Amino acid sequence: MDIQTNWNAIRQHFNKSFKSNFYVSIASVDTNNNPTITPIGSLFLNDNQTGFYFEKFPSKLPEHAKANKNICVLGVNSSRFFWIKSLFKGKFPNYPAVKLYGELGERRKATAKETGRLDRRMKATKGLKGNAYLWGKMEFVREIHFTKAEKINLGKMTSKL
Repeated sequence: MDIQTNWNAIRQHFNKSFKSNFYVSIASVDTNNNPTITPIGSLFLNDNQTGFYFEKFPSKLPEHAKANKNICVLGVNSSRFFWIKSLFKGKFPNYPAVKLYGELGERRKATAKETGRLDRRMKATKGLKGNAYLWGKMEFVREIHFTKAEKINLGKMTSKL
């Protein structure tokens, strides 16, 4: 999957993935070469094969980035309707999952535009107590530069894609 040619479709996929899961999984490697996964609920993809996430809770991911900045992000569309419709038809209309490979950038203060994007995404939960706990006072982001995209194949169900 060519990351530049398919970037808009990749962004749409990750938006659908977030709507069905509220998070993506970011894999990194520790200093002993052990893989680990970090759930991130604040990943945003820009229009130029870059993205960022708000770094409030992750502790392992920034620590791993000191030695190895390479990461892999998995976005899965877990919408029940998407899966039931696909199972009924015997095929997926779009890939159910996409992996993005990239490199973590530096941690920096979030811009007003970035916090605005987070506020728009979390608008539906704004009045809930948990919203303030999870997404309140998000001040710092970490940039990601993506270099490769990979579709997840599920045999006959994705063979026509």
